[in-house]
Amino acid sequence: MECSPCEGLYFFEFVSCSAFVVTGVLLILFSLNLHMRIPQINWNLTDLVNTGLSTFFFFIASIVLAALNHKTGAEIAAVIFGFLATAAYAVNTFLAVQKWRVSLRQQSANDYIRARTESRDVDSRPEIQRLDT
Repeated sequence: MECSPCEGLYFFEFVSCSAFVVTGVLLILFSLNLHMRIPQINWNLTDLVNTGLSTFFFFIASIVLAALNHKTGAEIAAVIFGFLATAAYAVNTFLAVQKWRVSLRQQSANDYIRARTESRDVDSRPEIQRLDT
């Protein structure tokens, strides 16, 4: 009853709980090396998307809560926590972007090496030569 315009607080709670759950699941997957069992997923990109979206939504939720709070100690602490979490996720996003770029370069180099190796193997593989004739 005391909280009449609580939309900002509810949005902040939703963002913080959602980020906590998703980041926690990814932390468990990476810590236990379970991500190695599913190579079809680009885990670097998954981490980048998670941290990027968490940064964006924590920033928006913190601004909304800062504008629509009742100046109680808990709400002020939540706003400070929100901006600190935004900063932490922003640093992680920066690191994830760098890791993703490195993985793209390595993948391009691996594709080039594989293509060069396959082009050299054509002469030594008679089944390919038979198909060409």
